[in-house]
Amino acid sequence: MNNRIKEFRARYDLTQDDLARKVNVRRETIVFLEKNKYNPSLKLAFDLAQVFSVPIEELFIFEGE
Repeated sequence: MNNRIKEFRARYDLTQDDLARKVNVRRETIVFLEKNKYNPSLKLAFDLAQVFSVPIEELFIFEGE
């Protein structure tokens, strides 16, 4: 699974720390998400999508086999 978190974060002029605070996680979690080294829980994915006012599917790219 890939994501567009870094792209959206730049659009909204948010630092990793700003975004982490908005979704109640540590900055390191955002770092790992942006590097595609961590798959978020459904709740975290939903919270991130809400911050950017987009559907989860627009923020996360699920690649089929």
